[in-house]
Amino acid sequence: MAFLRTHFIFLLGFLIFLFPTLSHSISIHDLLRTKGLPAGLLPKDVKSYTLSETGLLEVFLERPCLTKFDTMAFYESVVRANLTYGGLTGVEGFSQEELFLWLPVKDIIVDDPNSGLILFDIGVAHKQLSLSLFEDPQDCKPQGLLKKNPRKEKGFEAQR
Repeated sequence: MAFLRTHFIFLLGFLIFLFPTLSHSISIHDLLRTKGLPAGLLPKDVKSYTLSETGLLEVFLERPCLTKFDTMAFYESVVRANLTYGGLTGVEGFSQEELFLWLPVKDIIVDDPNSGLILFDIGVAHKQLSLSLFEDPQDCKPQGLLKKNPRKEKGFEAQR
């Protein structure tokens, strides 16, 4: 019986290797967790994803959208990155607002999960944030729906 079980597990692993799309039976958020990353790095609105043998992850969202962690974050309809254990490198399609500028996130790294910190490389700077901000996937709203103070957005006319 153990012989059959071992061969079945081997056969299943071989099929997943030959047909990588079979391995997508887990959600993108569960995949991130298995790679040592928090599930909330990507929003709830994920339609589908692909993961190549080389580790290229492509995530397809319903539409471009905004959410908020410590600052505003913008996801394009397709987000790409190289997925490794504890990291998303070469990120494309994800930006964060810093001092009124939108800066592309280049890398996201969790060096030591016990530290409770996650590192964001936004090109001009590195930000360390609490992992707790990314525990759960966020709702992601279409552009324009997350404005906190609409009067502020309209400029001087709204302040009269």
